[in-house]
Amino acid sequence: MTEPDVTSEQHDAMQRAARDHLWMHFARHSGSQGGAEIPVIVRGDGPYVYDSAGRRYLDGLSGLFTVQAGHGREELAQAAAKQAAELAYFPIWSYAHPKAVELAERLADLAPAGLDRVFFTTGGGDAVESAWKLAKQYFKMTGRPTKHKVISRAVAYHGTPHGALSLTGLPGLKAPFEPLVPSAFRVPNTNIYRAAEHRDDPEAFGRWAADRIEEAIEFEGPETVAAVFLEPVQNSGGCFPPPPGYFERVREICDRHDVLLVSDEVICAFGRLGTMFGAQRFGFTPDIITFAKGVTSGYAPLGGMLVADRLFEPFKHGTEMFAHGYTFGGHPVAAAVALANLDLFEREDLNGHVLRNRDAFRATLERLRDLPIVGDVRGDGYFYGIELVKDGDTRETFDDDECERLLRGFLDKALYEAGLYCRADDRGDPVVQLAPPLVCDQPHFDEIEQILRSVLTEAWARM
Repeated sequence: MTEPDVTSEQHDAMQRAARDHLWMHFARHSGSQGGAEIPVIVRGDGPYVYDSAGRRYLDGLSGLFTVQAGHGREELAQAAAKQAAELAYFPIWSYAHPKAVELAERLADLAPAGLDRVFFTTGGGDAVESAWKLAKQYFKMTGRPTKHKVISRAVAYHGTPHGALSLTGLPGLKAPFEPLVPSAFRVPNTNIYRAAEHRDDPEAFGRWAADRIEEAIEFEGPETVAAVFLEPVQNSGGCFPPPPGYFERVREICDRHDVLLVSDEVICAFGRLGTMFGAQRFGFTPDIITFAKGVTSGYAPLGGMLVADRLFEPFKHGTEMFAHGYTFGGHPVAAAVALANLDLFEREDLNGHVLRNRDAFRATLERLRDLPIVGDVRGDGYFYGIELVKDGDTRETFDDDECERLLRGFLDKALYEAGLYCRADDRGDPVVQLAPPLVCDQPHFDEIEQILRSVLTEAWARM
């Protein structure tokens, strides 16, 4: 506990204003409307954040898989201020400004070979939306107008806009907003822990999972399928890494059927897996990479897509145009922050830091396997999920009522009160997700493990 950054009167005023006026995202408001305290985070420093009462928390989720460089980086704030004073805003609708040009060139240099064109958005959902629209228009312009369908994986989350939400494989999130955009189809994900077959043979499981994509393409008709959207490590459901050979086979399938492979890297890019892009971590080259979050370490909102040269080719001629854009896409201040963030990545070798420490992070979390409530520890880099189970031998999971009591009734609050901000999630089987800032090392891993051990032990006793 440190001295609070606000007085008790200011704290109370913020609580009243938040309860009366702030509509929080993905939040149940019944508790706060009944008078429960709303956590108000007022300051960050490195891997830690502080609330209005002066309590410190280890940010075990990098805000929202975003604050790669840690909190309180003055050079990023200074880059924003300098750019705002010089040119605070100008659109890139048929115009350019220096920072958008420089950032586009730099991202293209960092990306897998051939992805040389950058289309900027304001965030990840916008980037996914843009990729689907581009895929549909590209095939129309190149004489294959029936190719419009898209394939994604079960339980995967791809964003909140109507198109991106259609790609999302979480029925509960989609139901309130249906009907959504048609032509989106689901295939199995790479959760080998829950696999019905090939559980003990990762390569065979990878072939099986990839072949389900080809099966879906052939069932729908290759002449109708435009793209496959996959995260390098699937977030929702609890950090599913790809089995060996999976992406190599998916790339072959997409090439065989003239289908675009979109690597949704809103989370997995910019060091989360120890490489600048997740595709580089697993050795495949997609046709489109969608990105956001870590490109600025969260210091300004920015997203986009990196696009293969051949997809831009039809737009070079005549009156052709991608009639799509965002007012704040490629914002000068956000682009300046992104450039400063990439400078910081290079200067501090954040990717190298993750590569040097990822095994230690995994090993530290693996210690928790001795707890009866821990069924699986999975992920890659600085991106892990811990699946919680009723029985480790049979892998029996918790039912809906038990998940409600375990996650929302206890874990969410208990982990936070113990000093760890992370995610207790039941989109799929119940998991605790961890994605600490890339500046973290062993003392922070130990702190995460100790808090989890204490809280999960109590959770097991309660259940």
